[in-house]
Amino acid sequence: MVARESPLTIILNNQELVTLLCSPKDLDYLAVGFLFSEGLLESKEEVKKITVDEQRGIARIETGEDKALANELIFKRFITSGCGRGASFYSAADTQKQTRVESGMKISTGEILSLVRDFQHHSEVYRATGGVHSAALCDNRNILVFKEDIGRHNAIDKIFGECLLKDIPTGERVIITSGRISSEILLKVARRSIPVIVSKSAPTNLGVKLANDLGITLLGFARGKRLNAYTYDWRIVNDGK
Repeated sequence: MVARESPLTIILNNQELVTLLCSPKDLDYLAVGFLFSEGLLESKEEVKKITVDEQRGIARIETGEDKALANELIFKRFITSGCGRGASFYSAADTQKQTRVESGMKISTGEILSLVRDFQHHSEVYRATGGVHSAALCDNRNILVFKEDIGRHNAIDKIFGECLLKDIPTGERVIITSGRISSEILLKVARRSIPVIVSKSAPTNLGVKLANDLGITLLGFARGKRLNAYTYDWRIVNDGK
């Protein structure tokens, strides 16, 4: 058993935007989530039509207003640090424009570690192939949305695409990811106003800096009965579990 990998070309209003390497599932969610994460969509109401051709690997998104893309945006495409050759239109200016996440949410260590255990058991494709990343949107007790993809960025964008199209709230929620938390992952989470991100893996130094700047609680190496808190640990209640 091996993980499937396919290209997906995203076309926004008849203008080819980017080709992602991804797992060929939930492609509509991936396309919408990617556009939202990159600031090219702001709400479900903007989306007029979604057409996915799975055979050719093309997702077409039409919006109510023509979002003409400037040439400088296309050439600003940035290859991220992720597997699956993630791409974004990330720049230093994005971090300055992003508003801080203001949330009084608290969650206990026992709740976090319980969610991580459930998270690990959700990943059927990973258990079969060892070749994908996982991501989940959770409340304090339950996994609400779970996605897998060969790229850690894609798995998170699939979650946000489903949340956008199904009106699933993301405020006062937790994101769990199997991959490392780098700056572009942190920005995706900040754009959905999510106050807590947890990983089984490590953060990067810029990921930690952005979490600190944007008011997000960042937890890494959440495994077994321990975890590392890097920023805003006041949201974490130590219940001895």
